[in-house]
Amino acid sequence: MIRVAGLFRVLALLCVALTAACGGGPASPGTPVRATFVLAPGDTVTIPGTSTSLRFTGVEGDSRCPADAMCITGGDAVVVLEVLGGRLGRRAELHTGNMRPVMVGELTFTLEELAPYPFSSRTIEPGDYRATITVTR
Repeated sequence: MIRVAGLFRVLALLCVALTAACGGGPASPGTPVRATFVLAPGDTVTIPGTSTSLRFTGVEGDSRCPADAMCITGGDAVVVLEVLGGRLGRRAELHTGNMRPVMVGELTFTLEELAPYPFSSRTIEPGDYRATITVTR
């Protein structure tokens, strides 16, 4: 009976140790992350499950073809982000012209939409932009 009780104690301690080792807090690498944000220029958000923040700096060079015009190419607008984690900040650029995601560390940033869409009769003020960004790991 003593041997069986000792065996159960060892098994219980082993289960506790394995649970602690696999638990991995919210900032542990490999924990899945999927979050979508709609950001105005200057907005900063913390990415859930990480110790990383994302700041939408603004839009540079919006040359997208206006919705009420005929253009040879679709043009491009550059969405400028700052990825902040720890003591480091890294600039990332997302382009409407190719919509390719950008990877910073273990996180992938995807531009889903940049609004408003240009019209030839209207000027978009820098503060009017809204970028929809999805972050995944």
